[in-house]
Amino acid sequence: MKPADSPHPDIRNFSLEELENYFVSIGEKPFRAIQIFEWIYQKSAWGFGTMANLPKELRERLAKDFLCGPNAIAEKKISQEGTTKFLFDLSDREKIESVLIPTQTRTTACISTQAGCKFGCRFCASGIGGWSRNLTCAEIVTQVLHVKEEALKHQKPLTNIVFMGTGEPLDNFDNLFKAIKIINSNKGIGIGARHITISTVGLVPKIKELAKQNLQIELAISLHGYDNESRNLLMPVNRKYPFDDLVAACREHFKQTKRQITFEYILIKDVTCTAKAVQSLKKSFQGIVCKMNLIPYNPVSEFDHKTPSREEMLEFRNQLEGAGIHATIRTPRGRDVAAACGQLRHDSQKSDKADG
Repeated sequence: MKPADSPHPDIRNFSLEELENYFVSIGEKPFRAIQIFEWIYQKSAWGFGTMANLPKELRERLAKDFLCGPNAIAEKKISQEGTTKFLFDLSDREKIESVLIPTQTRTTACISTQAGCKFGCRFCASGIGGWSRNLTCAEIVTQVLHVKEEALKHQKPLTNIVFMGTGEPLDNFDNLFKAIKIINSNKGIGIGARHITISTVGLVPKIKELAKQNLQIELAISLHGYDNESRNLLMPVNRKYPFDDLVAACREHFKQTKRQITFEYILIKDVTCTAKAVQSLKKSFQGIVCKMNLIPYNPVSEFDHKTPSREEMLEFRNQLEGAGIHATIRTPRGRDVAAACGQLRHDSQKSDKADG
């Protein structure tokens, strides 16, 4: 997407092959595309002026033909444990957010794929303001570049990418995979496919399409319910892609890819964190090689849910383990900087309305 006041495309929307074709079309050698990729994705150049191994005339031509600047950072918050939350202003005044999550073993960028979300899960801040549009390839990879740069400031090189921010990644399939190929390429950002995770609310046809991409990408399913009734309560998408159809698609995905699937499961007191849930999950997931990532509910003022006690969550996990389902409880990070999906963007929208 071009900024409203600019006729120029963002160069980060171009694949390596597309850039090679561009350079050939203007009478340049195609290797210039590799140089551009190295400057943008490996040397963190935010403009053409610093690209010293390009002739001055070519740099001036590129500056006239393309955009290559950073996103405008509307807000940046750093939590006590080091999680950093970015709120970016896009050219059309939409806002998106990204998160840097450092741990002892890895440094992860949580990346958004849409401005808003159309799926309206009834525990998540991302969809409260509705859906505006898909992000472009450039808007996706530029988030990664910002987080990568921040990680290096703390001597924690970026190792992992998770598409778990605002929006539904598989609902923006083409732009997502164009961005992933840049992120994965050794001429681009150079993050291995097995260190890239796509999270989905359960778009069954797209899960099947994902299996055909022949990439060793990790798949995470936002399950958040244990049957149709509980999932309908929390996730309207379940009415289109019911629980049993989703589980069947996951079985087929594992059969084709031989990749373990992660199931994200939110723990809400007396809703999803119950003995009935354990029995249903045991029945549904028998024979599936997977892990269950248990997420303590992060309160959002618009939803009247409660977080279970630590004891209740541990008991739920232990019961799942006893049922043969490998489960871990995610350590909440960044609550002091509104790091849950969509929270900072939602808070900003509320503030804008109040000011208006």
